Amino acid sequence: MPSYAITGAARGIGFEYVNQLSADSGNTVFALVRNKATATKLEELGRHNVHIIEADITDTKALKDAAAEVSSRTGSSLDYLINNAAFVEPERDGLTLDSYSSAELLTKDLLDSFNINVIAIIHTINIFLPLLKNGKAKTVVTLSSGLGDLDMTMVAEFANSAPYSISKAAVNMVNAKYATQYKPEGFVFLALSPGLVDTSTRAPTEKELEQFKAMLGNFRNVAPDFTGPITPETSVRMQLEVINRLTVNDTGAFISHKGNKEWL
Repeated sequence: MPSYAITGAARGIGFEYVNQLSADSGNTVFALVRNKATATKLEELGRHNVHIIEADITDTKALKDAAAEVSSRTGSSLDYLINNAAFVEPERDGLTLDSYSSAELLTKDLLDSFNINVIAIIHTINIFLPLLKNGKAKTVVTLSSGLGDLDMTMVAEFANSAPYSISKAAVNMVNAKYATQYKPEGFVFLALSPGLVDTSTRAPTEKELEQFKAMLGNFRNVAPDFTGPITPETSVRMQLEVINRLTVNDTGAFISHKGNKEWL
C-alpha cells in the first residue's frame, strides 16, 4: 500500500495530486496544508485514505510534527514525498530585475522566494528522509518550472518572474545534490515541471490579463503552437505517468510533465 505526502495540498496542483492518488483506495495520502480551515475541498473528498495535516513548510517544528504523524500511521515509513508547495509574489510577478521601485522590495521578493522555494524544500526533505529510507519507492519529487531553465529563458526572451525563476533554478540544483548523495541507496530525486497550469480561483484583473497575454507571446517563441495553460487534472495525470515510470537511473533529472524538456 504506497504512501504519499504532498505539501501545499489545499488547492490547485497539490489538491489534484491528493484527489487522483486517493481515488485508489490502496494508497495512503497525507495532505499537508498551511491551514486546515482552508482545506474544505480536501474535507469534501470524504476519503478514508486521506489524512489532512496542518504544516507550513517554513515551520520546521510543524514539519517534524507532521512527519511524526505520518510515521505513526505508516509504521515509520513513507514511499513518496511530493514537494508541491511554492511561493510567487503575484503583485510583482510581471517585473524584471531592474524595474522594482526599490532595492529593498527586490531584496524582499528574492529572499521570500528563496526561503520558501529552496530552503523550506531542503528542510522538508531532511525531515522526511528517515521515513523515506524505510519506504519502498524512496522517491522525492519537487515541483519545479520551465522558468528555471536557462535555455527556456533565453529562447523565450522571458525576463519577468525573476525571483520565482531564480529560486526554481536553485531548487533544481538542490534536487541534483540529493540525487548524487542518495543514488547508492536506491533513491530517486526528480525536479518536475507541471507545465503551464491554470490554478486560478478568480477572474484575472485587466493588468493580469495583459501580463498573461504578453507571457503567451514569449512562450510561443519556444512552442509556436502553444495555445495556453492546461488544467490541474491534466497536469497531474501526466505528472503521475512520468513518476510511475521512474527508475533510479532517472535520479537527479529536471524534466517536464511530458517526461522530457518540453516545458509547455
